[in-house]
Amino acid sequence: MANMDALIDIVVKGKIKEAKGATQALLDQGVSAKEIIFNGLSEAMKIVGEKYEKKEYFLPQVLLSAQTLYQGLNLALPKLDAASAGAAGKVVLCVVEGDVHDIGKNIVKALMTGAGNTIFDLGRDVPLKDIVQKAKDENAHIIATSTLMTPTLAGMKEIEKMLAEGGLKGKIKTMVGGGATSADFAKSIGADGWGYDANEAVAVATKLLIGHK
Repeated sequence: MANMDALIDIVVKGKIKEAKGATQALLDQGVSAKEIIFNGLSEAMKIVGEKYEKKEYFLPQVLLSAQTLYQGLNLALPKLDAASAGAAGKVVLCVVEGDVHDIGKNIVKALMTGAGNTIFDLGRDVPLKDIVQKAKDENAHIIATSTLMTPTLAGMKEIEKMLAEGGLKGKIKTMVGGGATSADFAKSIGADGWGYDANEAVAVATKLLIGHK
């Protein structure tokens, strides 16, 4: 019998070869994809995030866990029914211009995808005009940006300005995250939401989407 704790352990320890089998075993036992994603895979990445913060884990371990997570996620996602996932929306996600730290962004992408959203991942060090243009082109509900570096915070403020000038402020919601940001900073630039970590980012996005539709 597979169990959720075993799956969590596999992801936390980065046992990449075991992730698919453990996920499939849970699905075969009738565990829902939603449960596997939120109570298993997401929970595991939360633990990995905590270990990283405490410096018990370093980037190679985090990356290995994220790759392991995707092994399970790729199996569970197609079986996730959109209705059970909550408010699915279109999210433009990226690391702002001037910063290349994308670990957190990649974890947020995994969890937001797991929540049934369509994610347009623009990657890292993305020019501000490209972010706003992509959101317009795709009729996105949310622009979610992250940075770990203080100098690039100005770019997040600039996005708010660009949206306001284009008459899109409020129509496209904005979220910020990453080590250099805070709830106060998000408020000060007029962003609609802030997430302390990936799990919180998904909760904030879901809330914004529900209020948006």
